Parts: sequence; C-alpha cells; structure tokens
Amino acid sequence: MNNNTPFAFKEHYRIIKYLIRWTILAVPVAIVIGSVVAFFLWLLTAAIHFRFSHTWLLYLLPLAGLLIHFIYQWVGKSSEKGNNLIIEQIHTEGGGIPKRMAPIILITTVITHLFGGSAGREGTAVQIGGSIAAMFGKWFKLSGQDMGMLLTAGVAAGFGAVFGTPVTGAIFAVEVLAIGSIKYSAILPAIIASIIGDLTVAAWHIAHTHYHIDPAPVSTDAVFNFFHLDILLLGKVIFASAIFGLASFLFAGMVHEIKSACLKLFKSKWMIPVFGGLVIIGLTLMIGKPDYLSLGIDAEHPGAVTIPSAFNAGGSETWSWLWKTIYTTITLGTGFKGGEVTPLFYIGATLGNTLSTLLNAPVSLFAALGFIAVFAGATNTPLACTFMGIELFGGEYALFFAVACFTAYFFSGHSGIYSSQQIAVPKVFDAYLTEDTSLADASKRRGYLHQKFSKYRVGK
Repeated sequence: MNNNTPFAFKEHYRIIKYLIRWTILAVPVAIVIGSVVAFFLWLLTAAIHFRFSHTWLLYLLPLAGLLIHFIYQWVGKSSEKGNNLIIEQIHTEGGGIPKRMAPIILITTVITHLFGGSAGREGTAVQIGGSIAAMFGKWFKLSGQDMGMLLTAGVAAGFGAVFGTPVTGAIFAVEVLAIGSIKYSAILPAIIASIIGDLTVAAWHIAHTHYHIDPAPVSTDAVFNFFHLDILLLGKVIFASAIFGLASFLFAGMVHEIKSACLKLFKSKWMIPVFGGLVIIGLTLMIGKPDYLSLGIDAEHPGAVTIPSAFNAGGSETWSWLWKTIYTTITLGTGFKGGEVTPLFYIGATLGNTLSTLLNAPVSLFAALGFIAVFAGATNTPLACTFMGIELFGGEYALFFAVACFTAYFFSGHSGIYSSQQIAVPKVFDAYLTEDTSLADASKRRGYLHQKFSKYRVGK
C-alpha cells in the first residue's frame, strides 16, 4: 500500500466532516430563508394585483416614499445600505448585519409595489437571506471566515429561492463578491442553501414564471453554418450583446447619478422620495398607460408590455426598454426599495425584442438573451447568468447564452449596481484600477483622473 494512503484517508475524512458540518449549518438557515421568501413573494403578488384593481393608489406614491424614508430613519439605520452592506460584511468576514434588515426591506418593498413604484424583488430576497444568515451565525457563534461563508450561503438561498434557479443562486453568491474572481471556498454551503431555499419555496406552493424559446430556424447556407453552428446568427448575437452591455452601463450609471443629483438638489432628504413619486406619476400620465410600473411580469390590462409578452413578436414597443430604465432608476434613485434584477430582466427582454426586429433574428431567443445579458452586465456575474439562461430556458442555446453574458459583461465596463463589489481582476487594466478596488472607489478615481486630464488639456 502506498505510504500516502493514510494521509489520503485523513483528507477525505476531513472532507466528509466538512460536508456534514456545513449541511447541518446551512439547511436550517435555508429553510427559514425560503419560508420568508415564499411569504414575501405571496405578499408581493397580492399587493401588485390589489393595485391593479385600485389604480388610484399610484397617486399616493409620494406619501409611500415618505413613509419608507422615515421607516429607515427611525429603525433602519445601517440597513439602508442593503445589498452593499452584505457584500461588505462578507469581504470583512463579519456579521454586522442587523436582524431588522429582513422585516424592514420586506415591508418597504411591498409598500413600493403596492403604490406603483418600478422596482424588483432580488434585492429584498438577498437582504432577507443575509440578515437571517447573520442572525443564525451569531446563534451558532460563528466568526471570521465561517461567518462570511454562512452569509454567502444566505445570499445564495435568497436568490435561488426568489427566482427558482438554485444553481444560479449558488454561483451568483460566490461570483458577485468580486469582479474577475470567484470565491469557491463558499460554493458548498452556497449550493446546499440555494437548493434547500428553492425546495422550501416550492413546498409552500409558490410558483415561478415560466418562459419558452421557440426553435430558431437553422441556416442552410454552408458558408454560415460550420460545425452545426449558424455563424451569421452568432454574429447577430455578439452585436446585440454589446448593446445589452451598454444598456447595463446606462442603467447602473443612471441610478448612481440620480441619487447624487437628488442629494445635491434637496437639502431635506425626505423631499427626495416625494419628488421621485411625483415624477413617476407625471410620467405615467404623460405616457397614458401603467406598463412600466412595478415588476412588469403580470399584465395590468390586455395588451400590456410585460416580460412574458416580450418573448412574442409585437409583444413590446421600440422604446419599452428605455422607459423601464427611466422608471426604475428614478424609483430606486429616489429612495424606494426593492431590487434591480427583475426590471433588468424587463429591460433586456424588451430590448432583445426590439433588436430581433432590426436584425431579423428570432424574437424569443433574443428576448431571452437580453433577459440574462443585461443582468450579467449590471451585476458583473456572467457565469451565473449563463446558468440562469440554462435553468430558465433550457440548454439548447447554452453557447449563445455564454456569448451574450460575457460580451455584455465586458461592454458594461467597470460599472455595476453593487458599489461595494471589488475589482479582483479588471476587465481592462488602467491607472485608476488597483488590487481589491471597489466599484465605488474606481468611480471616484476615474472621476479624479478625468478632472486632472481635463485641467491638463485646458492648460495646454
């Protein structure tokens, strides 16, 4: 017998012990998170449909924003940092996430949607996951790396549960922490938590939206069809995906700029959500339809533009993606709560619908590509979004999913909706990018260098 055999047995014993330990830790956390997410999804759906039948609630949106503001002022405290607080705590391997984050974000997200704010639900699920995981971590007396891993598992459980995509949830949780680097040390508790969270939501009989991609016509031209791959279609996918990346860049930039502009414009912070609510009301009256309010999944009226409708020819309008971008960035930029991901799905699907017409490409395929690619660019998680495409739409177009997500990832630049996200490996190397720079720091340095360069050019 090889002399190394006893050491190999010891290593596998440690692996089994590690697996059992993290299963014991992650399963109860994920069950609680999945149950709370299921309750949240049920409550959110009820609130949205209640507004559908009581359209006058939209006119109370400014008051709803004011209420959300004071809830965070009175009891929210650090909870207002949301997903960025969770990412920061995972990086520092700490558990400084308040228990009240989960109920506060749940309540304020439901308020946002009840009165017509254009927001999502992923941010709520992730914050629920992080808050509950931190609470359990303190009960388990975890600290340091173990606490960071349990927080990552909480994020995975929340994300996997809210979208019904357990593999995506696990990969998203370890990929979102740093651009260009994946924290594989936490993948085991993440996948366990994500699967259990998803199963828990299913056990509560909460259904997720299902999407379908029609088979794409196969080119018969030998020039464009090498190795069973339609090269012409691939070229269209690459071109569209670059635009998806620019849409991600636009979205992230608008959210940050609106927040910054409002802080400069209003001396009293409570005026910001009131202003945001009034703008949303004004836009809706100007457009004459409520299609860009709330999640954008269920149709408020026959013929409404929704995410599912974007998968059909004529199911979207040319500028639906831009209107949703404006609505959501104003909603989130002025202090309303929820998330960005479902609106990003809407933006991507409707933009994909528009581009399919311009490029003479399959509508449902390009809607699906936009759905995942705009999300990939805005969160800098191309691998997770590739798996999301496979989990939601099937594996037939996995190559196109990967091409779309990674192309959008590069074209979104060093921007993103999570300012605490670190840049472990830059997409392109530049002077303002150093090791472990956060997106927020990179943005400040980029602005400083731009000002310095501008002064130099003016002086010259």
